Amino acid sequence: MPELPEVEVTRLSFASRIEGAQVTGVRLGKPLRWPLGCPPEALVDRRVGAVTRRGKYLWLPLGAGGLLMHLGMSGSLAFGDTMAAPGPHDHFDLVTGRGTLRLTDPRRFGAVVWSPSPDAGLVATLLGRLGVEPFDAAFDGAHLHAALRRRKVAVKQALLGGAIVVGAGNIYACEALFEAGIDPRTRSDRISRPRAERLAQAVRSTLGRAVELGGSTLRDFRDAHGTAGAFQIQAKVYGRAGEPCRRCDGTVRRIVQGGRATFFCPACQRR
Repeated sequence: MPELPEVEVTRLSFASRIEGAQVTGVRLGKPLRWPLGCPPEALVDRRVGAVTRRGKYLWLPLGAGGLLMHLGMSGSLAFGDTMAAPGPHDHFDLVTGRGTLRLTDPRRFGAVVWSPSPDAGLVATLLGRLGVEPFDAAFDGAHLHAALRRRKVAVKQALLGGAIVVGAGNIYACEALFEAGIDPRTRSDRISRPRAERLAQAVRSTLGRAVELGGSTLRDFRDAHGTAGAFQIQAKVYGRAGEPCRRCDGTVRRIVQGGRATFFCPACQRR
């Protein structure tokens, strides 16, 4: 599933090229998670504004209103001057004077939803559920410590929930907990203030490094240029079960938490 770094990398790969472009056509393929919410022709002649990101959602301003886009489990966006004829998994084309933005999603869990503003209707509901952005000043050790104290679940599960901070998907939660030296099984309300500060810093640095490396391509992620991510190559624990820890003499271990694989080093990550 594309996580925050992959969505941000995708945004960066096309946002500057499409900003200011005029919409000349819209094509819909098979239905996605939610209906578009307006007649496709209503988007024609509108001009694209500055594309922004909130969590794993992208907001494309189009005059008075905009489109909220989500890549779902396996979706990707491509932007180019010319596009091949749409295939069976190409479900949305926004054709502009500078090129076509295409959403491809084999599993159709993605979404393209029109709204008069990010604060209205379904879009407001979806965005209102999200936690703090990891790169915002509001996300610090104090915020994380206070939020963790209100939960009695494993700290990794608390990070994955998205209500405390957005973007700490499975691979990045594993890596951040390793950087902070915290066992992923540690109960959230037992994380001290100093450890919460280290974890907040680790979440920020891990996600920042992932963006710099183009995200992670574990299966089929590509940005709007068609380029794969490289973060997974440098992962220190994720996907390395049975291999030596890169920090100590221990061995990376794999367990399952909440149906997701967790990778950690029991020797240098303490409860």
